[in-house]
Order: sequence, then structure tokens, then C-alpha cells
Amino acid sequence: MLVDTHCHLNFSAYDKDRSTIIEKARENQITGILCPGVDLKTSQECVDLAERYQEIYAAIGIHPTDLSDWTSEGIKKILDLKTPKVLAIGEIGLDYYRAQNNHKNQQEVFLEQLIIALELDIPVIIHARNANDEGFEVYDDIYQILITWRNSLEKRNSKLFHMPGVFHSFSGNSYWANKYIELGFMIGISGPITYNKASILRNVVEVSPGENLLIETDSPFLTPAPFRGKRNQPDYVHFVAKKIAEIKKMTFESVAQVTTLNSWRLFGWQVI
Repeated sequence: MLVDTHCHLNFSAYDKDRSTIIEKARENQITGILCPGVDLKTSQECVDLAERYQEIYAAIGIHPTDLSDWTSEGIKKILDLKTPKVLAIGEIGLDYYRAQNNHKNQQEVFLEQLIIALELDIPVIIHARNANDEGFEVYDDIYQILITWRNSLEKRNSKLFHMPGVFHSFSGNSYWANKYIELGFMIGISGPITYNKASILRNVVEVSPGENLLIETDSPFLTPAPFRGKRNQPDYVHFVAKKIAEIKKMTFESVAQVTTLNSWRLFGWQVI
């Protein structure tokens, strides 16, 4: 069995055949799907999906590329969405690629959402994208914010201090992966691990402990080979797991077992 720890099943790309896609996931032994919001609307839709389907769970949050919902009213609405099937705050973080002129505002909202995670006692799903493919400024900025947050976690004796969240669809290098793993974070691996030019990401997988890896699709985006260019879907998480098994010289079954256990440890869900 496998768990897809990041899948945008609420997006319009699935409107016509969402039930079929979920049934396909079941047929391929996908026993858990985490659906993250990126704004108020999609966060609400994730919660609705989680209430409708047993294997779907939700994350709620405001993505750094669209902060228009981050108002006092919007914050209250986000908090009101919390249910037992809401397992994380996300997708939150910093994006210097699509939103290059509001770094300070992004950083403030990111920290504020981290504090909400502390108050709700649930982990975070972090989005990080640099302004270009060669630099790592965004990872340093996130690291500094997380250090501040961790001081609050330590003072509150929060369980999040030791297992705070996951870096979704990680695109940094092994140096930054190790820095975040030292803080207790999981590293999310998605479709790009199967691409020919993903040598840096493959190195991240090679040197990272299996206990710190999660697998995800980011459906409907980042479709793995051999379906790159088409719409992604949860059952394609198999291709991510197979590539990780190849890189780490593990069996597919071992990767499935370890990453499923990791998802349970982080998010507290029980997959059957």
C-alpha cells in the first residue's frame, strides 16, 4: 500500500471524473491521500472532499503566490475549517519565482501561519521555490524563519519541535535537505525524481535517510515519466516510489512500507 501525501484533488482538472480517479487510486492500493489548500476556497474544498471520502485528508492554508485571503476575516475562516480530518497547515511557504516583489510580506504571512500550526498542534506543508534554478536564497530565508518558529515550539514543549512538517516537492540540493532534516523535517519527493535531468534531486534521495522521505504526486502537476506532459493522478505515485527504490537500492515494497509509516508518524493518520 502507498500514501500520496500531496495531491490537489480539489482542482478543476478533476471536476469531470474525480470519483473515477479516486477509484483508480484504490485499485492501485493508494490507501491515503492528503489534499492541500492554497487559498480559502481550495482549503474549504479539501475539507469537503475529506468528509466525503474515507481515504482523503485535508490541509488548510494560504499559498505564498496569492496572499489576498490573508486578512483578519480570512484568518478566522481558516481556523474555522479545522476538523479531525485536517492534518496540516499547508501549502504555505515562500515563492520567489512567481512572486518576486513581495518577499517581506510572504515571510510575515509564512511565520503567522507557522504560529497557527503551533496553536492547532498540527504539522506544516512547506512550499519553497527560488527565483531561478541555480540559487538557494529562498531556502536560507525559510531556514531563518523556521529557527525563530522552533524557539516558540521549544518554549511550548510542542511535539512539532521534533517532527514539524514536510518540504513539499523538494527542489533544493542535498545540503539544504540535510539542514531541514536536522530540524526534523520530512523531504517530499514527487514526479521530477523520474526526469532525466534530475541528478541533484536523485542525490538528495540517495543521501537522505529513508525515515525522512515522503512520496507525493502534486497532482494534477509534476507528472512522472512516462506520462510527463499529461495530467497527474494519485496512482502515479507508484512511479515515484519505484524510482526511490532504484536509487536507494531498496525493494519497492520496502519503500512503500517506510514512506507510509513516515506519513503516519508525521500526520497522525492511520492507513489501512
